[in-house]
Order: sequence, then C-alpha cells, then structure tokens
Amino acid sequence: MPESPETHIIDYRAAEQLLAARDPRGAVKLLDSVIAAHPENTAARLLRARAFFAAAQLRPAELEFELVLEREPDNAFAHFALARTFQRSGRPEPAKRHFRLAAALDPKPEYVKAAQFDSDSRGGADGDTSSPDD
Repeated sequence: MPESPETHIIDYRAAEQLLAARDPRGAVKLLDSVIAAHPENTAARLLRARAFFAAAQLRPAELEFELVLEREPDNAFAHFALARTFQRSGRPEPAKRHFRLAAALDPKPEYVKAAQFDSDSRGGADGDTSSPDD
C-alpha cells in the first residue's frame, strides 16, 4: 500500500511521542520516511535533529539543525539546540555564537543564561550537557 500524506502525519506525531518517551532512535526511523517524502518539511527536520541529539548522534544533529537554520535563520530554538550540540562536541566558540544568537532572537531566561554575555572568559558554554529541550 502506498504511503499517503496522512501516513506521514501519523508518523510525525508518533515520532514526537517516541522522543518524549526517550526512544530517539525509533523517532529517527519514523522521521526518515517523512523527510524522504517531504524534504522541505522543516518541522520534521527539527524533530529529527532533536532525536539525533537525544541519541548522542551529534554530527547528524548538527547537520539537521544547520539545515533548519538555513531555512529559518530566526529560529531561536534551533540556534540554542545547535549551540548545545556544539557544546557537547567540545566546540565552545561556535556554541557561544549560537547561544548568543538564540538569546538575541528570543530572550528566554535559559537562552540568556547560556549566552553568558557577562562572562567571555568561560567560552560561552556553562558545561551543562542537558538536552536542547531543557
């Protein structure tokens, strides 16, 4: 039976549930078919990036977050999540840049705290290895 747009919506929603249930690899599997059918779908790519991050697949997460930011350069969450990805990869300079972009785009307390505008000496990364959804 061929896949329908409804199938992709169901797979996307199921992937959200799998990620929430701490099964990021299962979420990635579902999202692969959604993205294969709809490569332009930024929401599916952002969800897959989050799943890659949660599965500690940092390079694929980085590539997906960057693709999202190519399409939506003002997406504060994507900047923040990419910064966390760089941080976990031991790359403080690009992390600092994206933390600051996230805070400039959306001054949420967690974004501003991570940006560390008042402390350049610490490299813009507070050592926190929490997920980008925290």
